[in-house]
Amino acid sequence: MEYSQIRTNFERHGFTTQLFSTKEAACSYLYDILQNQTIGFGGSETLREIGLFEVLQQKNAVIWHNKVPGLAVRKLANCADIYITSANAVTETGEIVNIDGTGNRVAMTAFGPQSCYYVVGKNKITANIVDAFARCKNVAAPLNARRVGAKTPCAAKVDKCYDCNSPDRICRVVSVIERAPMGMKCEIIFVDQELGY
Repeated sequence: MEYSQIRTNFERHGFTTQLFSTKEAACSYLYDILQNQTIGFGGSETLREIGLFEVLQQKNAVIWHNKVPGLAVRKLANCADIYITSANAVTETGEIVNIDGTGNRVAMTAFGPQSCYYVVGKNKITANIVDAFARCKNVAAPLNARRVGAKTPCAAKVDKCYDCNSPDRICRVVSVIERAPMGMKCEIIFVDQELGY
């Protein structure tokens, strides 16, 4: 995996990029550049693993439904000027793919905040868009469904997508971001470690 080419591809698509060897370095970077802000967090095991909420909360107002559950908190996070999340998959060619149950995360990465930051571990990088969709459906979604206690076939077996019609299905809204949305600063923060699902 050649980060320089991946970063070049994303930068050609209007993103800015950073690369850190450790999650601690990525966390420190965000702590240094984000102060006195209102920050919304999207659902993300990556952000939980790196302890970003606790770090940024020291000097910012951070809103995250993982800390205070509920639709009202999701809506409040969607009013923030800064939004931070991860991705279910990114491609070496410079696209971001996410799947949501409620659509709050994909909505905010498409429109709303002044700036959107993605923290992406090396396990999320795929060769192309086909592999990205496969990763979202067969790796990220089953693990996330199990994490939230969904009663779905993928959560029970954690092996693949069953394209179910369960009321608990978390694969409901899919986004592919091919270029940074107009008027929004988008930054991909690559971390050379495996993070999240």
